[in-house]
Amino acid sequence: MTLHKFAVGERVEFSPGRFDGNVPRGTYTIARQLPSETPDLQYRVKNVRDSHERVVRESQLRRG
Repeated sequence: MTLHKFAVGERVEFSPGRFDGNVPRGTYTIARQLPSETPDLQYRVKNVRDSHERVVRESQLRRG
C-alpha cells in the first residue's frame, strides 16, 4: 500500500494536464485523500479562489 504524499488541509500547487480542459492551475487545499488502485494516488482538492472542488492525481500536485 502506497502512502499519500500530502495531508488533509495542506496547500498545494496544481498543474493541469493537457486533457484537463480549462481547469485553472494555482493554489488548492487538500480536502480528502482518496483510495486509488493505481500508483498515482488521488485527492479531492478545493480551489482557494473559487472554492470549486475537483479530483486530481498526486502527480499533478506539488507543495505550495
